[in-house]
Amino acid sequence: MPHETSLLQAAVVFLLAAVVAVPLAKRLQLGAVLGYLLAGVLIGPAVLSLIDDPQSVSHISELGVVLLLFIIGLELSPRRLWVMRKSVFGVGLAQVLLTGLLIGTVAMLGFGQPFNTSVVLGLGLALSSTAFGLQILAERKELTSPHGRLAFAILLFQDIAAIPLIALVPLLSGASAAASSGGDLGQLLKVLGSIGLVVIGGRYLLRPVFRIVAKTGLQEVSTATALLVVIGTAWLMELAGVSMALGAFLAGLLLADSEYRHELESQIEPFKGLLLGLFFISVGMTAEIGLLLSQPLVVLALTALLIVLKLPLLFLVGRLAGGLGAQSALRLGIVLAAGGEFAFVVFQMGRDQGLFEPRVHSFLVLAITLSMAVTPLLMLLMARLIKPKPLPQVVPPEYQDIDSDAPRVVISGMGRMGQVVARILRAQRVPFVALDTEVETIELSRSLGRMPIFYGDPLRPEILRAAKVEQAELFIIATDDPEISSKTAELIRRLYPHMKIIARARNRQHVHRLLDLGAIPIRETFHSSLEMSHQTLVGLGLNQEQATARIRRFKQHDEEVLEAQHRVYNDKAAVLQTAREARAELETLFDADQIEERGVK
Repeated sequence: MPHETSLLQAAVVFLLAAVVAVPLAKRLQLGAVLGYLLAGVLIGPAVLSLIDDPQSVSHISELGVVLLLFIIGLELSPRRLWVMRKSVFGVGLAQVLLTGLLIGTVAMLGFGQPFNTSVVLGLGLALSSTAFGLQILAERKELTSPHGRLAFAILLFQDIAAIPLIALVPLLSGASAAASSGGDLGQLLKVLGSIGLVVIGGRYLLRPVFRIVAKTGLQEVSTATALLVVIGTAWLMELAGVSMALGAFLAGLLLADSEYRHELESQIEPFKGLLLGLFFISVGMTAEIGLLLSQPLVVLALTALLIVLKLPLLFLVGRLAGGLGAQSALRLGIVLAAGGEFAFVVFQMGRDQGLFEPRVHSFLVLAITLSMAVTPLLMLLMARLIKPKPLPQVVPPEYQDIDSDAPRVVISGMGRMGQVVARILRAQRVPFVALDTEVETIELSRSLGRMPIFYGDPLRPEILRAAKVEQAELFIIATDDPEISSKTAELIRRLYPHMKIIARARNRQHVHRLLDLGAIPIRETFHSSLEMSHQTLVGLGLNQEQATARIRRFKQHDEEVLEAQHRVYNDKAAVLQTAREARAELETLFDADQIEERGVK
């Protein structure tokens, strides 16, 4: 009974620490991985001592790494790797080898570490955090940027490289013992036999098993089967003397092109996230914070050394091998300069295998954790110091020379709304001219037919004169940026006071601004929302006439409310009061319509 109580207590402590620390870390833009590490530090022996024995959860938490590598294997289909082969196996391989060689050399010559330990140190610290790096890029909306795509390719290769590195650690730690016993050949055959068994079983056994399980329709059996595949393969590889992680990766790779891939991923993902979080917590629990207090200079120097060694190399790899500009290469270096989650896995294995002294391992864990904490700060600092310069657009001469014969309509902005207006005008044979500042948009519009669309900023009076706006009857503002839209309307009203302006409006506040400028606002989502509501009412049982009447009533009422709010839109309290009164009035009108319909029946 005491054991059950202590187990429940440990579970409560772990879950509470994760629930508190991880959202806090994400709110501070530090990332979930760092949140789990900080949670482990807090509940571990170094701070609150809520868990006295960190090793008690290490075996369970290692399953998180096993499941992570299975998911990585699932995502690495051969087809996807082939498309990205140059960036992944070219740039990624160069980064890992060069960084590993540099850090390993520094560890051996500068710190006197043995060769085997230096190899593991160099390659382990060459890896960056996939979860951390991709999260930072996603938060900053830079995943599709040149440095974001290259960072993804490098991280993908690092995930692949982590597999043999994890398998290499036991071999490096026991190389001399294996040589003396003469069991190398037998061990190698055992490993190859296990891998062959996994490959054959995965190709000929797993799919029929999943097909049978899928026919049962039982979700819990499907989940149990997925876990059985992962853990069973990992156990088989461990029996052969190879890392469990390698077995899980092979199982995932074999099922990457399977029709059950997405089902497997959805079943494993919750367990992977929770157990991987538990792994990071257990790593944080082993961190000796006392070293940061007793020897802060050593810890900070190691952290700085890691970043100083990796960042310039990543910059050079990005510039020379990846073809990035200076700013993009610098961003790549900052995102990937920190250590990663696989370093924790590799170094913990190295400590258990006797490659590292416990004290060295403690310094490494602290240095990697601090490097991850520093990364968001470096990104913020760079964003303040270096403003990204927009790439100059190469505008063909034929796009710049505005050639128009007395247009009746001028359209500013050829996005989705502008294109629809242009197509209708063209079908009606109404002469018009369209302006846009995106070369890609102009190319697309012209590829659909000989559209009179030209490159030009509508905020420049000389462009408006070239487009012969003074001869037009209507000026259509279809730009999706409310600020540019308002400034354009203001300029047109000032230069051409008698021009009729129809402008796209983002929201009600934008409507009020456009009305003040004498433009006719068209709310961009209003009419599509009315049509969606009409279909919803029909789906709920109303006939077409009833649904049309309700929508007509709402449209008329909303336009009247908008007109009333325009008179007081600078008074927030008055606008809210108008909205409350309008809501009650609309319900009364709908109730009256229903009573009238019943009376007619």
